[in-house]
Amino acid sequence: MKKTAVIITLLCASAFSFAQTEAEKGLEALTMESIKSQLGFLASDWTEGRAVGTKGAYMAADYIAAMMELYGVEPFGDEVYSRPTRQEMMAGIRPTASKTFYQNFSLLQYEPGDEQKFSVVTSSPGSESAVDFAYQSDFSVNTGTVGQSAQAGLVFVGYGFKNEDEGYDDLAKIDLKGKIAVVLRGYPGHQDTSSVGYEKFTLEDRRAMYRIERDKMDRLADAGVIAVIQIIPDYDPSMSWSKNQIYPVKGAYYEADQPLSSYYTNRMAMPGKELGGSIPSFMVTPRVVNAIISGTGIDFEAFEKEVANDLKPQSQVLNGKSVAFKTSVNSEIVKARNVVGMIEGEKKDEFIVVGGHYDHLGKHDGWIWNGADDNASGTVGVLSIAKAFKATGKKPERSIIFAAWTGEEKGLYGSKYFVEQAKEKDMNVVLNLNYDMIARDTEQDTAKNMARMVYTEANYNIEEATKKYVEDYDINLDLTYSPSEKPGGGSDHAPFAEAGIPVFYYMAAMHPDYHQPSDELSKINWDKMLNIIKIGFLSTWEFANTDDWTRTKVQPE
Repeated sequence: MKKTAVIITLLCASAFSFAQTEAEKGLEALTMESIKSQLGFLASDWTEGRAVGTKGAYMAADYIAAMMELYGVEPFGDEVYSRPTRQEMMAGIRPTASKTFYQNFSLLQYEPGDEQKFSVVTSSPGSESAVDFAYQSDFSVNTGTVGQSAQAGLVFVGYGFKNEDEGYDDLAKIDLKGKIAVVLRGYPGHQDTSSVGYEKFTLEDRRAMYRIERDKMDRLADAGVIAVIQIIPDYDPSMSWSKNQIYPVKGAYYEADQPLSSYYTNRMAMPGKELGGSIPSFMVTPRVVNAIISGTGIDFEAFEKEVANDLKPQSQVLNGKSVAFKTSVNSEIVKARNVVGMIEGEKKDEFIVVGGHYDHLGKHDGWIWNGADDNASGTVGVLSIAKAFKATGKKPERSIIFAAWTGEEKGLYGSKYFVEQAKEKDMNVVLNLNYDMIARDTEQDTAKNMARMVYTEANYNIEEATKKYVEDYDINLDLTYSPSEKPGGGSDHAPFAEAGIPVFYYMAAMHPDYHQPSDELSKINWDKMLNIIKIGFLSTWEFANTDDWTRTKVQPE
């Protein structure tokens, strides 16, 4: 009788084991203890904020690579060659190639040099006069990656704004090649909430203005301008250039005689083979503005009122006006590295990329920007999904690349480099999952379960699969779904989307500690973070093993 009972018990246990799906085995590997321990190290003071190219970033990269190796992920970075000793060579041993977890590349770090010149030149028949202005008394400049000098005519381009849906385009009927563009900050009606322009163009997004300004600079560069003069009417930028600090600086987290050094003092760029992104951009004081528009008939206040409602661009050449400038640049090369591993699938040449950036703002004047949410949380998400994939015990149909990007805070450079290299190698990357800031709450999130998923609109099954798994596995997430034709923005899914690769991207919340030293472990919502990792794993596991999500509403180009 006892023997029969034992046999029955074993059979039941075997049946239970057989019934457990691969996805459920993967979920079991996603534990609170695991994410807490990994996030605890990545966001610790030892990694010193993980600024790109620093010792702390390299320490974090080594840790990430070690965790990938622990989970059984194969290296998928650069190749290295062994170097046999002379004796080994004589014994017939030859150099061998093997992959590492590191994808190394260089960045050019630069900032304005000591010599900056800016003159407004007024020409009339038989005469020409110039007014020379002083650096950081009358103008400041974001230089390109190299020093430049030129004199060119001025063109007023309004806001430099474009909206295809409403048929508005400040640059449509003006030749800008070889010219200097004078451009207002904002868009038609941005200061008048009752205007037609405000109603049509305003986006309810705190980063919308940043994207608008970034996009207009890209469009001006594409149009052939050699420099840009940015103007904010009724604003005097010289207030931030003063050298005398009379009273202590009162920040949100400190009080001191001098302001903290800024992460944004210098900029970075991919060195590349061209001078792309090298257009200098000047910010000028009101008296420089008056020197520029004097005698041209331009009235910025009148323009803003008119265009806010009639939505008719007024771009025009500023006859008789030009600017002569000279910029200098201090620059240096910084070594950087992504961390990249892979689980090979049955389809060795078809890849899903699961990624998130591990860099943050670093350490300045003794203060550490730990970046617990931004984006140590997303990095742990990537590692956790790798762990879960291995725990399934099954080889996925598609190969999965797990990547921790660097340089995101300087311009998405790690993910951009990967996408460029993938193109050169003709890699068939079919999907990208991006994790960025997956562990905090907004003030409105009283249930502490809200998050957002952005995805490529054509791949509608990405949303349907996500909703199904949230319900089937009772995952406590209140997700807002944001489909977009080509999801952009300031995170690492953007280079994939720009290359025509479908993406889906999770973010939990934008919060007051964003890019502040207070982005600390003590403020993490661990339950939300774990749930976002779970839903990311479940969806990616399905996408790795099925084709339903590849069906689209539109035909690909």
